[in-house]
Amino acid sequence: MPSPLRAPSPAGAARAPRATSQSYWRVSRAPRYSLLFALPLLAAYEALAALLGRAGGPEVRNGAEVFLTGVISLVAGARASAVVIGIVVLACVALAGRDWRRNRGALRPRVFLVMLAESAALAMVCGLVVGTATARLLHAIGPRMAILAAPTAAPGAAEAGFGLSTRLMLSLGAGLFEELVFRVLLVGAMALALRRVLGARPVTAGAVASVVGALVFSAAHYVGPYGDALTLQSFVFRALAGLFFSALFMLRGFGITAWTHALYDVLVLVA
Repeated sequence: MPSPLRAPSPAGAARAPRATSQSYWRVSRAPRYSLLFALPLLAAYEALAALLGRAGGPEVRNGAEVFLTGVISLVAGARASAVVIGIVVLACVALAGRDWRRNRGALRPRVFLVMLAESAALAMVCGLVVGTATARLLHAIGPRMAILAAPTAAPGAAEAGFGLSTRLMLSLGAGLFEELVFRVLLVGAMALALRRVLGARPVTAGAVASVVGALVFSAAHYVGPYGDALTLQSFVFRALAGLFFSALFMLRGFGITAWTHALYDVLVLVA
């Protein structure tokens, strides 16, 4: 099969559509695409936060970012927020640059556009799949609990009082920072520890880490002044969403997972 960055030879022209499709699934997971694709989320999140700050809006940030800032503040002090942003940007650029040096060739803007379309489609699939799975699981526990409308990722009581722009900003931040904390750091580190320390097989380590990470991800939504009121429906929904995002992260990489999460939250906000 030709390289994804080279045009197919005339002899392979008849197989070109299949090769293009296969190339997309491979290159869209590569750091030079996946990580660079995630950076506009950070830029939009920070731009909205800055605009809201200048307009006198409420000073709120995504909870996962607050957690990272709190950890970094132990070393960086008051500059922790800027340090977190700098680390995220530098890590993405460095890893993407290393991948680009190994795979020389110009980046293809069309790949980013298809990744955005895929993320939008997956955001709708997420709501349908996770909502249906939640309803069936709750129905198995008790038929009266199977209410599809209840376990949505709606904002908490305090957050619901924010304006549309603030809630949009928080949705974008959730896609980036929650996937970074709960999928990359938590699930990734736990799976690595299970393999290296306990000698677990990769599949077993990934499954255990994903389940634990999903439970922690769900529980985190009920912590703090802007947390939701705890209900079984919403907890189960978010735990299953955590499993969905973990599977998506392993299959499609960080960039598409972050955008899928952000766009799902935006869809809930609009709906």
